[in-house]
Amino acid sequence: MDWDDLRIFLTVAREESLSGAGKRLGIDASTVGRRVARLEGALGAKLFVKTPQGYALAPEGERLLPHAELAESALSGAREALSGPGDLTGQLRIGAPDGCANYLLPQICAKLCENHPGLEIQIVALPRVFNLSRREADMAIAVSQPQAGRLVVQRLTDYQLHLAGHDDYLKSHPPITSRDDLRGHRMIGYIPDMIFDRELDYLTETGMDWAQLTSNSVSVQTQAVRAGAGLGIVHDFAIPFCPGVRRILTDQISLRRSFWLIRHADDRRSQRMNRLAEALALGIRQEVARLQALLAVESPSQVHT
Repeated sequence: MDWDDLRIFLTVAREESLSGAGKRLGIDASTVGRRVARLEGALGAKLFVKTPQGYALAPEGERLLPHAELAESALSGAREALSGPGDLTGQLRIGAPDGCANYLLPQICAKLCENHPGLEIQIVALPRVFNLSRREADMAIAVSQPQAGRLVVQRLTDYQLHLAGHDDYLKSHPPITSRDDLRGHRMIGYIPDMIFDRELDYLTETGMDWAQLTSNSVSVQTQAVRAGAGLGIVHDFAIPFCPGVRRILTDQISLRRSFWLIRHADDRRSQRMNRLAEALALGIRQEVARLQALLAVESPSQVHT
């Protein structure tokens, strides 16, 4: 059995299409199809079933998958054993919710790239849960702890969120001294049917059940607050990037959430992935603490209560 054929099998299983696998591997789809057919012929088994949605694993393919993943992990481990514990190299794809991807990961990854010139980092910012079994990412950051799957889950850090508005909006609208005053203000939040994780249902905790301006992206919501479009829940670590945005009702509305680092279970055997996870975890803890500490120096006049 040829390892390269197994590698192609794994990529088709994860991409669920010949064209998607071809793009990931840098070869054309027809070549991917021929290599899959060659592997099926060598094994005497049908590995995929073609469906309207793409290529799904057949029962024989499902049985082969964990063995192919073990071979992939063993090969990666062999490379690490020969290269030693020097600089981190190769590609790392990190999946993250867009708030983390926009306001935390650029600084963290810049330091990683500076310390490890041979490392190529891809940041995939999507407002949904990543599927690590399909290798959409090498590791993912999530806002809630997954309850199923062959995963390694690590709690990274807590972070805070508050209701906020821009100075221009706050000066031109009625004063806010309590939750009751919010009824007379424009609210910014998530599109209700596109909240992919219950931890993101921020407005419910303010007592508001409706927002006039909504987006599936928390970064878009934050920029809408910065533009003076209304009031919204904003990550404390994002506020230093938004001049003029101030927290309000800090003594009445304060949310706490956590970031979780999620990895595929097989990656525990990889020293490279362990080192990358450790560096990423440390970077996130330090960057959240640094940015939130900047708000601690706000003067009373800058915090609307």
